[in-house]
Amino acid sequence: MNQAVPKAQQARQTSRAVARRGLVSPMRWLLCIAFLVCGLTPARTRAQDSAAAGVRIGLTYDRTGKPGVAITPVTGSNADSVRAILVRDFDFSDRISVIALERGDAPSGALNYPVFAKLGAVAVVQAVVTPAGALHVAVHEVAQKQVILVLNMALPAPAYSPEWRAVVHAASDSIEWAVLGQRGTAGTRIAYVRGNQIWTVDADGGSARPVPGTAGALSPAWHPTGTKLAFNLLPDDGRSRIVVRDLMGGGVSRTIRVSDLNMSPTFSPDGSQVVFAAGSDGTDLYTASTAGTDPPTRLTSRRGSTNTSPTFSPDGRRIAFTSGLIGHAEVYIMDADGSSADILTSTGFGDQLYRSNPDWSPDGKRVAFQSKINGVFQVMTISIRDKSTQQLTSDGENEDPSWAPDGRHIVFVSTRTGSRELWVLDTESSRARQLTHGGRVQNPAWSPLLSMSNQP
Repeated sequence: MNQAVPKAQQARQTSRAVARRGLVSPMRWLLCIAFLVCGLTPARTRAQDSAAAGVRIGLTYDRTGKPGVAITPVTGSNADSVRAILVRDFDFSDRISVIALERGDAPSGALNYPVFAKLGAVAVVQAVVTPAGALHVAVHEVAQKQVILVLNMALPAPAYSPEWRAVVHAASDSIEWAVLGQRGTAGTRIAYVRGNQIWTVDADGGSARPVPGTAGALSPAWHPTGTKLAFNLLPDDGRSRIVVRDLMGGGVSRTIRVSDLNMSPTFSPDGSQVVFAAGSDGTDLYTASTAGTDPPTRLTSRRGSTNTSPTFSPDGRRIAFTSGLIGHAEVYIMDADGSSADILTSTGFGDQLYRSNPDWSPDGKRVAFQSKINGVFQVMTISIRDKSTQQLTSDGENEDPSWAPDGRHIVFVSTRTGSRELWVLDTESSRARQLTHGGRVQNPAWSPLLSMSNQP
């Protein structure tokens, strides 16, 4: 290992090198550094060999397949668990071909890049848990024979706690960001209802735990910051209400009630509004400020029909929702102010038509929903542009889809194992994996991307 250059000089050299190669604009370069310093606190970058430890937004590789990423043996306390989480996170991303080196000591000194190239690796990940209890990660780009990302992240005690796991997940997401140019979703969480309480679980199925103060709750929805949940609460008096709960402080920031029935809340993309369904003779959609005491404003006025399950377009300009306006449930779209409503899903023919529970994809191109097919619900998507549909599931009954922030994966409830469990589907490869065990689940909601500072 060569002597490292001073940090200030190193940063200048790296930024100039990145600019010369056309990899990232100076502004995006600054955003990359800000992400490492602020978004993954505590984290630092520093040189590990003669190559500048710059951050690149995605490597160059054959885009017809998944890039190979080699993970060398991890050393230090709880090394096997750290490595297992990294390998699983990359595998579950469905974007990386993991090359896990099972035997031998962790390489020391300069890497033999040609050997890793023959293994099909475009990047190599080295990780060690230091005696001080920090997770140290170095990511090498094989083609350029250089380090492209270095992380030092404190691992909180005790080991294997949700907070400890969150740090390892954050490292996985940062590695994926450096290799692919897109941050991973390993550090996200899924909220869902088990029994009569809201729970959350890591995207890999670990750290499942109940959310305090949510007994009697249904239909959780994440605030865009990931720091709050909205849900409808049915207390013992039978008078339901919409509750906005702060996950960081544990307090309730707002309670909203329009009628005896108040349900299916969702936040606007900027987090300032919550839209929900309420009514007694049918339900209409209402909007209210997330904080404050202003009375809700009605968005729909279709007396006697059921209008529910709102979901915003990513730009906040439109809302998709379920309506029984024509006598059975279909998915509609309207402007965010309640105007210009129009049906999205085709009505078709038959006596089993029922399409509901829409969720708008993060890229704005598709809406996922549940549709009754041969008497059971299946998960489908519909294109906003041309209304073409795709059926994603067929085993058992499958319902309540919710998009991951990567716009590629969907979590949903399935009975394919004989009990109601959460499953995750990769919409590109059709690979499905079971997320929960124990049954009795409903209403999944995938969180936005979470930083170390807004982990619930």
